[in-house]
Amino acid sequence: MESPNAAEAVNSREDLARYVEELQRELINGATWENDRLDRFLEALAAWISSSPGYYRNTGRPAPEDATWSFFANALGAATIYE
Repeated sequence: MESPNAAEAVNSREDLARYVEELQRELINGATWENDRLDRFLEALAAWISSSPGYYRNTGRPAPEDATWSFFANALGAATIYE
């Protein structure tokens, strides 16, 4: 299972791609996910994005000011049609 700090180590487009590939490998290899169906995953993703400032506040860290939310949104949207 991904280390809780693995997401914090993502600092580039390549890191993000590797992170997503690792998540896919986990799922294929039988990792237990609460949201293992796409509809549930996307619902949880939207909920987490909405409440992410609270996550950072609860962990004693400031929410990132320079997050490139549009890049991530483009990546998710493209994944619905990209082959």
